[in-house]
Amino acid sequence: MTDTQQKKRVGKHGKKFSDAIAKIEEGKRYRVEDAFRLLPEIAYAKFDETVDIAFSLGVDPKHAEQMVRGAMVLPHGIGKTVKVAVLAKGDKAREAEAAGADVVGADDLIEKIVGGWLEFDKLIATPDMMVSVTKVGKILGPRGLMPNPKLGTVTFDVTKAIKDQKLGKIEYRTEKTGIIHGLIGKKSFGADKLRENFMALANAIIKAKPPTSKGAYLKNITLSTTMSPGIPIDPLDVLAITGAV
Repeated sequence: MTDTQQKKRVGKHGKKFSDAIAKIEEGKRYRVEDAFRLLPEIAYAKFDETVDIAFSLGVDPKHAEQMVRGAMVLPHGIGKTVKVAVLAKGDKAREAEAAGADVVGADDLIEKIVGGWLEFDKLIATPDMMVSVTKVGKILGPRGLMPNPKLGTVTFDVTKAIKDQKLGKIEYRTEKTGIIHGLIGKKSFGADKLRENFMALANAIIKAKPPTSKGAYLKNITLSTTMSPGIPIDPLDVLAITGAV
């Protein structure tokens, strides 16, 4: 890369970011193993950064049948403490408390939410509580906190649901532009654990390919940390690893 090309890439960024982006070969799509080996070299922040992945898919989310969405527990979790609230009554409320829920309630919890209390990361509800949940749908929906049976957060098996959320169950869905953003752990996890988390998520997304999707499904994949530039990952290498090609 020439000095002129490098200056165009780094733009007005600080020196540390500029040094990091200079380590990424322009125009190259990295093999999975190489990308995760490079990641520590460009993750320059002093704190334990979050590691993110972005999949650009060949789908049109305007069509419901091409929406890619799901939830899963990554092999090594996400390295984050998750505060779980549960809407349940009677025996299920007691089960939720025993399973380690941070907050358990019924109509009283609904009233707290109506009043603006949202000090939780995930909300689980038993099916019999969903009529009450509709009262706060406009509050929960925009924040991504609405319980959903497809994501395992509307269930009578509250013990499993709480365990999954505490382990760092992630949800993923295509945005309007056809991109899925996913959290795969912390920088401190190390290359092997991060790579295994990434491949688990990639495999789930590949399996969720809509039958009506045409052309290239995995168009672009970008790996980054909270503060770092992105590392392009070769979709063909991902497909080869999963056996999808």
